[in-house]
Amino acid sequence: MINPSILEQAGAKKIQFKKGEWIFRQGDHALSYFQVIRGQIKMSNFSEQGQEFVQGLFSEGQSFGEPPLFVDVTYPASALATTDCELLKLGKEKFMNLLLSNPEVNLEVSKNLAKRLHYKAVMATEISSHDPEHRILTLLKYLKAEMNLDADALFAIELTRQQIADMTGLRVETVIRAIKKMESENILQIKNRKVYL
Repeated sequence: MINPSILEQAGAKKIQFKKGEWIFRQGDHALSYFQVIRGQIKMSNFSEQGQEFVQGLFSEGQSFGEPPLFVDVTYPASALATTDCELLKLGKEKFMNLLLSNPEVNLEVSKNLAKRLHYKAVMATEISSHDPEHRILTLLKYLKAEMNLDADALFAIELTRQQIADMTGLRVETVIRAIKKMESENILQIKNRKVYL
């Protein structure tokens, strides 16, 4: 999202996490901007019953956890390294100075936050009022649109059935049944256990 060289010039440091390590936890104070160099980060919440709801998966070039930096609140979700990863970390004050001194970067960050708000609004409606197939298809179409692919291009979904379940508020068994049903209706394809839209 932000050019890594610009972040490093602003004072960002490279940090590494092993698979399974927490970057931050829900309730921690937001003190830094994070951007993925390599690997994958999962942000999620847990219900009182222990059910995980994945807020987002973030990989190379993507930032995560920045909204609380703007309103001085704690993190509403936890961030976990799902693979070994390397991140750029920039302190809050330096991040804010970067935005103030660089309107182009500020605009890109604003666009990214607006995309996430749109996604949250769409998924909140889906989870509260639609059947499993519709929820899953909305998520997959959103992911495909994020890649800026031609509508007719076949897109490989790089999520496990469990991750799809966690992102749609469904059980994994329900996701498996719904995906098979959509395959039988020629809505999507399955090749070597991978889902294509």
